[in-house]
Amino acid sequence: MGLLEQCAAAFGAADLYQVLGVRREASGDEIRRGYHRVSLRVHPDRAAPERKEEATRCFQLLGKAYAVLSDQEQRALYDEQGVVDEESDALRQDRNWEEYWRLLFKKITIKDIEDFETKYKGSEEELADIKAAYKDFKGDMDKIMESVLCVDYTDEPRIRKIIQQAIDSGEVPSYKVFVKESKQKMNARKRRAQEEAKEAEKTREELGLGEGEDDLKALIQRRNKDRKKEIDDFLAQMEAKYGNNSKKGGKKTALKKAKK
Repeated sequence: MGLLEQCAAAFGAADLYQVLGVRREASGDEIRRGYHRVSLRVHPDRAAPERKEEATRCFQLLGKAYAVLSDQEQRALYDEQGVVDEESDALRQDRNWEEYWRLLFKKITIKDIEDFETKYKGSEEELADIKAAYKDFKGDMDKIMESVLCVDYTDEPRIRKIIQQAIDSGEVPSYKVFVKESKQKMNARKRRAQEEAKEAEKTREELGLGEGEDDLKALIQRRNKDRKKEIDDFLAQMEAKYGNNSKKGGKKTALKKAKK
């Protein structure tokens, strides 16, 4: 099978942009960030022993997808004809994709992540990324929250506020899937994120990253409790805001259906 067929089998998508979680108009930096973000999820070093082979295969496919989209000529060919040059040097079979990944991305520390997050959150770059994700995914908050950097479920009230302000100002269109998202879907997304956070914490402990950081962990736990109350309050506000729109056409909103 060729690269596109292999991607379809491994990721459920033959579109290389979709595989990397970026839009077709994405800049080189956006494609690089998308590759980094997705590859971290399937990196063989993070896989359980029984999934190591599968993770390695997916990791190699991601490297090939990035190699195509990061090469100007390869990307132009793919954009224009929907095909990739399987014989190109970028996709040669003997390439060490883990070494390629390490050359692209230096080994980062927890402090590097925290510093980047502090700089990124609230920046013009983040605002632009949020609005772009909202338009790209037509208001689907599941995909928006997966796409935007440095966010977890505790950031959702802030992300929604930014999007709502952009809608009110006319910067972005109003999508029904966003303004009338059901409370059940919001809660399901929160539960998934909490489960992923638990898995991440377990991995962190297994790698020894939590040693000597009891004060930091206590701070995070306390902050998460406060954020949980914040998002619960926000859900109640959303229900109050959009729960009384059933007068138009006599139809009940998704939130009202959820209450019944």
